[in-house]
This record gives sequence, structure tokens and C-alpha cells, in this order.
Amino acid sequence: MTDTVTPDLIALHPTAQAQLFTDARTANTFTDEPVTDAQLRAIFDLAKYPPTAANTQPLRVLYIRPGETRERLLTHMADGNRAKTATAPVVAVLAADTHFHEFTHRTFPIRPEMRDDFAADPARETMARFNAALQIGYWLLAVRAAGLAAGPMAGFDTDGVDREFFTDTTWRSLLVVNLGKPGPDAFPRLPRLDYDDVVRHA
Repeated sequence: MTDTVTPDLIALHPTAQAQLFTDARTANTFTDEPVTDAQLRAIFDLAKYPPTAANTQPLRVLYIRPGETRERLLTHMADGNRAKTATAPVVAVLAADTHFHEFTHRTFPIRPEMRDDFAADPARETMARFNAALQIGYWLLAVRAAGLAAGPMAGFDTDGVDREFFTDTTWRSLLVVNLGKPGPDAFPRLPRLDYDDVVRHA
């Protein structure tokens, strides 16, 4: 792809469009190239900016590198996800903090009463999960923006992962994501639906 901006209706440069969307894939294999702590921080520092309801920001991230902790994670992965999770340079467990309201004095300081309102709200966990899921989408794009590939997986025992890693916390796992530079044959792409398949105008 050239550096010439083609006339279209997307303001983002075509090269960036390709990196984030059209050329990006879900990776199933990775090279041995390491992912640095600085890269992981840069991903978060980009992903934290898009919106969540009342700026609640409930997404939490646990990074796991190869070793004993990774072996513990593997016992909770579905059979089809275990091998690729074992070989990824870094694995992220993405979770929702059901007590996100403990931070609202910092994230929404103009409404100090919000903490107590959320504390008494029985729908708080649903809100946490929904908004953390929004943030996961932002986070996956930030991974791509950092020049890495992601392999997100819902095929794992969420209760087992929560017991293994989040006991005595208010974090609840949502997704496991392998991270790294894509390896050979990392990018099979299945068909996408077209505009007319999914959009209506009223």
C-alpha cells in the first residue's frame, strides 16, 4: 500500500485503515519475538481514551508470560485453544471489575454521590460487563495499533480462571487474548457480512 491518501469517506489514512481493520486478522500462531512491558503499557495508554458509561472504565487486564502461571492458565483453556495459548509471547486475561464504582471519585469527580449510587445498584455487575466489553474492542484495536496481532478466545472456563487468579478480588474474567507478532499461517480470514445484510434505515 502506498502513502498516498485515496479519496474516500474515511478520514483515517488508508495505511492505518489496513493496519487496524482491512489487513488485520485474528492470529492463531506467533513468532518468538518478545512483547515488551513498554508495548503493553502503550496499548493501555491508547485504549483507555474511548468512551464508557459515566466514564466508569471497568476493564481490568492480567498479563501472563510463559512459566508456572501460564501453565495454571492452560488447565482452564478449551482443548482447541490450549496449544496456541501455550506458545504466545504474552497472554492477557481481560476482566470486568464489578466494583468499578470505587474509582468514580477519580473518573467522575463532578458526581461524588455516584459511588454510593452504584454500590446500591443491583444492575452494577451487568453494567461492568457491558462497558468492559466495549473497552475490549478498543483494546484490541490498540493492540493492532502497536504493530501486534491478537488472538481473542472465549473458549475457557471462566469460573476456573476466576478462582485461579481473581479469588478475593472483584474482577470477573471475560476473554483470554494471545498477543505477539504473527507467525506463519496466522491469518485465516472467514467471510464478512455485507452492508445490506446487516443495516436498515428507518
